Amino acid sequence: MEGIDEKITAIINQFHLNNFSFSKRIGVTGTTVDSIVNGRPQKDGTRKKTKPGYDVLTAIIDTFDINPDFLFGKSSTMLKSDVSNNQTYSGMPQVIAVNEIGEENVVYVPVQARAGYLDGYGDPEYIESLPSFHMPHLTNGTYRCFEVEGNSMARTFFDGDLVFGKYVEDLRDVNDGRVYVIVSKTEGVVLKRVINSIEERQKLILKSDNKDGNYPTYTINAQDIEELWSVTMYASKQMPEPMDIYDRLNELEHKIVDLEGELQRRTLN
Repeated sequence: MEGIDEKITAIINQFHLNNFSFSKRIGVTGTTVDSIVNGRPQKDGTRKKTKPGYDVLTAIIDTFDINPDFLFGKSSTMLKSDVSNNQTYSGMPQVIAVNEIGEENVVYVPVQARAGYLDGYGDPEYIESLPSFHMPHLTNGTYRCFEVEGNSMARTFFDGDLVFGKYVEDLRDVNDGRVYVIVSKTEGVVLKRVINSIEERQKLILKSDNKDGNYPTYTINAQDIEELWSVTMYASKQMPEPMDIYDRLNELEHKIVDLEGELQRRTLN
């Protein structure tokens, strides 16, 4: 990861300046900038770089319209003016629920509440009106429980199943091929398998597990995403059908029992 000195050097180069002209623009001495970028000479012949203070960082951000996340290594987008063209994801759930002893609860979003959730996910009163419960083993994050609607994800998830999602703080952390609940004003609340194309195209690619042809793959822009939840657990009323091998073993077991009975009868005779 690049240090803040390298970030400042990149800004200097972006605006075709040298250390001295850059220092004049932000209102400090050339020596100050040089000590940050190149370091101060030490007795042993090495150079020790100075960490820029708050005033210097503020001056750089304000003077050159720099994206603060770029300086601190959280974004590759240097200029604030370019940020609007990239993701506007908040990075934190707007509202959480806690129980009486301060432990974070899992908020349950049933199908009939989805329309209201699109308008109320940031409204504390609305979130409080939804059912919530504590699950001790769901820790280290904020979780929501969503009821599955439809069969676009069959054979993995079915209508009426419950999926538990952990809030994703950064869209760049989306793992290809994993299942997520995506909340957006354009698509509503959807459950899809996701391919991450944030860095290249500022989009997520959404795929359905149902392959009957009625659920085409499509994309969603990062700027349209309100919330993203990584599915970590689910509960289903669907009981899996017995596997073929189970049927065969069951048939074999019956034949063995029949043979044992036949042998016993022959022995008695």
